[in-house]
Amino acid sequence: MDQVLQQKPLTFKDYKSDYKPVWCPGCGDFSVLAAITKALAELQIPREDCAVVSGIGCSSRIPAYTSVYGIHAIHGRALAAATGLKVARPELTVIATGGDGDGFSIGGNHFLHACRRNVDMTYVVMDNEVYGMTKGQASPTTASDWEGSKLTPHGTGVSPFNPLSIALSAGASFVARGFAGDPNGSAKLIAQAMQHKGFSFVQILSPCVTFRPEQTEWKKIVRKGEIEGGHSLAQAMSFLATDDGFATGILYETQRPVYAPEMSEKQGLADIEASFEL
Repeated sequence: MDQVLQQKPLTFKDYKSDYKPVWCPGCGDFSVLAAITKALAELQIPREDCAVVSGIGCSSRIPAYTSVYGIHAIHGRALAAATGLKVARPELTVIATGGDGDGFSIGGNHFLHACRRNVDMTYVVMDNEVYGMTKGQASPTTASDWEGSKLTPHGTGVSPFNPLSIALSAGASFVARGFAGDPNGSAKLIAQAMQHKGFSFVQILSPCVTFRPEQTEWKKIVRKGEIEGGHSLAQAMSFLATDDGFATGILYETQRPVYAPEMSEKQGLADIEASFEL
């Protein structure tokens, strides 16, 4: 008698690769990796239908530590690669990951236009306010008076980049903030972001205990779930006007047209080669 085999639900462990992360002990990125895999398990996304795309940096190692398809792109170009992938393969679940240096400095221009374009994908930025991989230089989100880098011994003297404000201004349709010290809360935010139709941006405060050891204090000042959903754009902007950067939750969510250009008929390799013939 034929038997219908019941496939077991995937767990978060099924979404992890066999590679052991090389992050420093205590790095917040461990928790973010756990949050992403938990979100994938919650939504039961088939591994062959998901791709994680990153740029360069400590947090951009995420694709190697997952068992879904992955692209480790060049510095600051995660969103460009992820956009191309999603447009070409709209049936895939696409997640872009990276850090504040990769995403807001080298990739800053791509961030603006990804928000504006509203391709249906999720961008998770692990923000530790420092370039950790290259031994602790100031990043775009570093406070102007931070004197921990030899390159800026008197601080940067420049106002820090506010990613949530920029995302709202540029047109992102889902904006949220999580904390690495709250992996279950971050997993919930990422899952909600993945279910959102359009470009979803999740900033996760992810301490760098090596070059910003003072960030271990974040666990005492982060306010989990303080940002409640349902904000209008005006309310979200008003909230950020007095925000200290340590409240978490979904700041803003709306629905607007998703960028999904019509694709021409799929070409085979022979067709592509023929198009280059002189």
